[in-house]
Amino acid sequence: MTNTLLIANRSEIASRIIATAKRMGIRTVAVYSDADAALPYVEEANVARRIGESPPAKSYLNQDALMQIAKEEQCTMLHPGYGFLSENQKFCEKVLGEGIIWVGPQPKTIGQMGEKVQARNIMNRAGVPVVPGSEGQIATEEEAISLAEGIGYPVMLKASGGGGGVGMVVCHSEQDLVRTFASTKKRAEQYFQNPEVFLEKWIEGARHIEVQIAASRSGEVVHLYERECSIQRRHQKVLEEAPALHLSQATKEKLYEASIQAAKAVNYENVGTIEWIVDQDENFYFLEMNTRLQVEHGVTEQIIGIDLVEWQLRIAAGESLPLHQHEIKPSGHSIEWRLYAEDPKTMFPSPGKLSRWELSIAKGIRLDIGYREDNTVTPFYDPLLAKIIAYGDNKEEAVRLLHEWSNETTIEGVKTNLPLLQEVLVDQQFIKETYTTNYLTELQKQKGEQSI
Repeated sequence: MTNTLLIANRSEIASRIIATAKRMGIRTVAVYSDADAALPYVEEANVARRIGESPPAKSYLNQDALMQIAKEEQCTMLHPGYGFLSENQKFCEKVLGEGIIWVGPQPKTIGQMGEKVQARNIMNRAGVPVVPGSEGQIATEEEAISLAEGIGYPVMLKASGGGGGVGMVVCHSEQDLVRTFASTKKRAEQYFQNPEVFLEKWIEGARHIEVQIAASRSGEVVHLYERECSIQRRHQKVLEEAPALHLSQATKEKLYEASIQAAKAVNYENVGTIEWIVDQDENFYFLEMNTRLQVEHGVTEQIIGIDLVEWQLRIAAGESLPLHQHEIKPSGHSIEWRLYAEDPKTMFPSPGKLSRWELSIAKGIRLDIGYREDNTVTPFYDPLLAKIIAYGDNKEEAVRLLHEWSNETTIEGVKTNLPLLQEVLVDQQFIKETYTTNYLTELQKQKGEQSI
């Protein structure tokens, strides 16, 4: 390939995309805000251009500025990474309208899956199991109360345009629903420019499982196995592992089949993820489809030995899938820890200067890093510092590698969630695979700390 790739993102995911593009002989163009000028990815790209001031609306969300840079640098492809504009249908259409290849699915698919009620309805019609819930948008508090009574408490009140754990509230009673209805709609408008909300049944004791899929322009769809993503705070993932050891093989096969069915229902193209809620009896329900690369894609790469960014770029360029289903075989076990600049007790951001940044380099540990020593973690963006990905022959080995790595790593200047990782690694619920999506909340309560 002799293309020029604009990376419309920042920090560790920009570095991750740059590494693959360079290996493939693709020229890379990075963009940076004032706050990010000193981050490593800016130097790693062939070209780096200032996109604007630090606030996202004036930088990474500025579609006109991004398109101007793309034209000036004669970019032939654009990779949106994750977050920011990665699931923005209008931006995708704007990119394609300029004759630039969008590294991802078609805009119609992004729009269909980005609007959660529409996504539920599409999957329902396709015969894909969905969580019981409202069939459409909920206009009033009274309507919400009536629907919740029919569904049965607890319920999840969700922003239709939401994502990343934002705009989701669990309601255990009518009082909870009344108390949070207006504020959830307001937050949905603020974050997603869409005030619409809907209800889903909240499934107690559930696991969050996702299946990685890839689809070519010609319509071939393969699954790339599953990830266990139940360790979360505020509905946002913190630790992911692959494979999901607690699931029976029979349930896994059904999940793979349903995920391919879901992808075909929207004529999916490129790499994507189908997220599922799995109850204690291994019944599973469609949660959402992420029409982009996932933060946790690295654990899948480790167990099947492929580069998902390379797959994205090749599929976007019109190539066939690099491998067929029968050629994709998993092995070993991989665990990813999202290293955040945040207070390990409250799990709220801890911005500041990284005065000491000594991350151990060890066999079996992959580091996807966004910062280096003396960089400043600002309050403008998600405080993800790096992703620590361990890979071993089995879970026990991956856990040991992570534990050794954490003991040999020193970070000063900001608080991080590294102490929490050390707690999780020795906790019996994690070791014995008995944890659910409530795991971290329960762990904090046991310690008498602030609830997350």
